[in-house]
Amino acid sequence: MDRRRFVRNSLGAGLLLTHAGRAAAADARSLPDAWGLQLYTVRSLMARDVERTLAAVARIGYGQVEFAGYFGRSPAEIRTALEAEGLTAPAAHLSLEELRSSFDEAADAAAEIGHRYLVLPFLGGPERPGGDGATGSALVDGYRRLADEFNQLGARCREAGLAFGYHNHDFELEEVNGLRLLDVMIENTDPELVCYELDFYWLVHGGADPFDYFSRYPGRFDLCHVKDRTADGEMADVGAGEIDFEAIFERADEAGLIHYFVEHDAPGDPMGSVRASYEHLASFGG
Repeated sequence: MDRRRFVRNSLGAGLLLTHAGRAAAADARSLPDAWGLQLYTVRSLMARDVERTLAAVARIGYGQVEFAGYFGRSPAEIRTALEAEGLTAPAAHLSLEELRSSFDEAADAAAEIGHRYLVLPFLGGPERPGGDGATGSALVDGYRRLADEFNQLGARCREAGLAFGYHNHDFELEEVNGLRLLDVMIENTDPELVCYELDFYWLVHGGADPFDYFSRYPGRFDLCHVKDRTADGEMADVGAGEIDFEAIFERADEAGLIHYFVEHDAPGDPMGSVRASYEHLASFGG
């Protein structure tokens, strides 16, 4: 058995335990063992020097990172850089086009680097239902078809020893015929094949309540983006906005949260932003 296949099989065994035995294995956690960072936040620094940026992130105290591109590095080079800093990378963001056209390459990279999740971060252009002008029932049907494709991608991920996730923005919170489009997606995807990465900024910005989603869809949210929002709707470093993350994390087990990634889409000072967010989260005692 070659190394990549061994890693895939090992990851798969762990994921089966995660999804089939989450309730039995829950240990009343409300804070993660290690806070994570979505590297999109520091993408300008990653583009200049991947290794130095990862080292700086680790010095702040982050233990996990989520990738959004590898900036010209091979999977082996990424793994070496992570290991040098004592970091792990449970997840990576890939576009729908990458998942459709280059799935095997993405799965091989995940096995090499040590990802457990492949996450679709955004739907743009013709990929997004409604891009063809569909409205009403036709739009809802488009999201149901998309959910079917997510189930297929989830099945491929499971075969590769991975899990598939979807990350929300606010457009999925539009109500059509009395249905929120995010709800259509969640209700039409198999919990054994598809999980969700809740972005708390975009969820609140879209007018939704995180606790409502925890209650209605318990255990569906393996990952989250810890991203704050001010009263006037601006994105902010964690702790500089109004989202009550302490209250959210108290219901982490109900939600199913396993991985927590700090993110800010456009910080003025990327490293200063991720340091401020980490320091606020560290004050929680996790």
